[in-house]
Formats: sequence, structure tokens, C-alpha cells
Amino acid sequence: METNDYDSGRPLAEQVAQRLKDYILEKDLKAGDRLPTETTLARQMGVARSTVREAIKRLESQHILVVRHGAGSFVADHPGMTDDPLGLDFVQDKERLAFDLLEVRIIIEPAIAELAAQHATPKDIAELESLYNTMERHIMNGEDYLAEDMKFHQTIARASGNLVAPKLTPIITAAVEIFTEGTHRALLQETLDTHKGVLEAIKARDSIWARDAMLMHLIYNRDMYRKMHRARTGESSLTPRVPDWVLKLDNLRPPEEQA
Repeated sequence: METNDYDSGRPLAEQVAQRLKDYILEKDLKAGDRLPTETTLARQMGVARSTVREAIKRLESQHILVVRHGAGSFVADHPGMTDDPLGLDFVQDKERLAFDLLEVRIIIEPAIAELAAQHATPKDIAELESLYNTMERHIMNGEDYLAEDMKFHQTIARASGNLVAPKLTPIITAAVEIFTEGTHRALLQETLDTHKGVLEAIKARDSIWARDAMLMHLIYNRDMYRKMHRARTGESSLTPRVPDWVLKLDNLRPPEEQA
């Protein structure tokens, strides 16, 4: 590959970085696979080693490559994806962020669950069942379940068969984490009920049920978070609390006769 193959109007390192990405795709390299040495790449691409080194730094900053000093350059896990692609860690108003993330999830996740009911493989369903069972066991034993909760939603995105949906999982998992921390894990029964509903709908290949189950899960979370927000800010509840003695009645009594 000759140097004059490059466009003189663009930075050379930028073009070499693109060719390295093409190389990863052409060779079908997977996470953890090692690239040739800088010397080899420089010779193959007809550029100086310093240019290859700069190109590799660009790809490292994009989370496409991982450089291990003394070992070489390797393809990163989930190339191109970062843990915080939208910079949500730097949003100061976490309560507003929790609401807005739920709003975005309500827009996209029911459709993802609907697709998962149509396209999930037996392996996907087995993984969802395993994650739910682990989540249930943790909750029933008073243990942390957040990791399984996030993986559950990630697996649904992958099971949708849509190439873009799994790329959205950093947003979804950030929303799950922020919401769970914000509610201090107060919705444990709801977590079991709604996740089980989504799982059963996907197992049944019922796309409408899956969409509705996911929508119900998210709407319930949003409404509960809104109630908790009102309580934290000292606002009165929108509705009165039903007395415990009424909830324990076998049958509701008829209203008293009006004079």
C-alpha cells in the first residue's frame, strides 16, 4: 500500500485509523484478538510507525482497541461502545435524569421486547430464564440483584434480532442503575412480577403481550418514582392511603345509610 493512495486533504493518521477499522472487519477479528505489530502495519500501509502509533491511539480513545504495553494492540470488548456514551455521569440533576431516562425507555423498550418475542432463540430464552431465576433468588434472600436486572434487559435487546438495539444498552443499563439506586430497591415485588411477565410473554412468542408487559413495567416504575419524589419534596400524596384495617376486610361493608 503506497503513501500516495492517501488523500492529502485529510490527516494521515485519521485515514490509517479508518484502514485499521477496515482491517478488523475484513479479518473478522473478535474481542481480544491481537493486531500485527506497529512495524508490520507501517510496512503494509506504507506509512511511518509514528503514524500507525497515532492511529492506534485514536482507536484506543474510541474504545475500539486496547493497548497493552509490551504485548501489543488488541480488539476491545464491544468495539466502539463505551460505558457512558452520552456523558450521563456528568448530568448533575440525577432525579430529573431518572425521569427522562424512563421516558426514553418507554419510547423504545416495549418495541424491543415485542421484537424479542418474535426473534428470540432458545438460547436467548434460556439465558433470560437463568437471569430471572438468579434475580429472584437474590431478592428472596435480601441480596443485590442489580447486575442480573441489567443483563436481563441487555439480553432482551440482543434477542430482538435488531442490530441497533444492543447498542442502546448502555442507556438502558444506566437507567436501570440510576432508578434502582434512586428508589433504594423499594420495588422488589414489582421487579419480580413485571420481569416474570416479560419473560413469559417472550417464551410464549406473544409479541403484543411482551410489548404490553414491558410498558406496564416501565409505567409502574415511572409512577412509583413520581410518588417517591413527592414524598421526598414534602408534597402531599395525590390520593389518600387506604387504612390497613380496610385492606384486611373480607368484604367491603355497604355505605352507611344517609339520613
